[in-house]
Amino acid sequence: MPKHGKKYRKGASTVEADKAYALDEAIKLAVAAGGAKFDETVEMAIRLGVDPRQAEQNVRGTVALPNGTGKSVRVLVIAKGEKVKEAEDAGADFVGGEELTKKIQEENWLEFDTVIATPDMMGAVGRLGKILGPRGLMPNPKVGTVTFDVGTTVKEVKAGKVEYRVEKAGIVHVAIGKTSFDPAQLVENATALVAALIRAKPSSAKGTYLKSVSVATTMGPGVTIDPVSARTHSEAA
Repeated sequence: MPKHGKKYRKGASTVEADKAYALDEAIKLAVAAGGAKFDETVEMAIRLGVDPRQAEQNVRGTVALPNGTGKSVRVLVIAKGEKVKEAEDAGADFVGGEELTKKIQEENWLEFDTVIATPDMMGAVGRLGKILGPRGLMPNPKVGTVTFDVGTTVKEVKAGKVEYRVEKAGIVHVAIGKTSFDPAQLVENATALVAALIRAKPSSAKGTYLKSVSVATTMGPGVTIDPVSARTHSEAA
């Protein structure tokens, strides 16, 4: 087994492994237990009571984090006509048409974090499935990245709108900010995420929906959150 460093072990010693903490307490503890010299990402892991193999239980969507993620998101918009200027005015980092899809195909160019495409460009974008799909970058109407309203979408993504998607094991991983954030901002972001997941609960999902919740920084130990506390925060928001 890999050996953890001194800082990790020190941080882990402050966390009770078999205890489920209240949401706000868990976030403060996770940030304090991080200890890295850089501004670590704070990530939540939520295990849902769903079977992702069933199409109707493949929970996926977007959520606008009130305080953003602390990360500068590079947005690529694939569009044509007047939508090009609309995307540029909204702050998109890269905007173009088929010349950009060819660049991705021929040069394996991937210097972006989110791709937004207008519906009339999906014929060209569809050919990028094998490149963008495995990286989670393929535009999808279900999460709002295939749209004619590119201006609004670019602004939302830049402001902190993030995508969530349940993995094969039924777990959703989402970054909710940085350790430099005020703890209250992280709690607000976490609450928004949990509320979005609860709203997205499939009608066919039976039994306990929020099975387990935890939070951790990039280099720090995981801290278990009481699912009841997470749900209570989301309902009060």
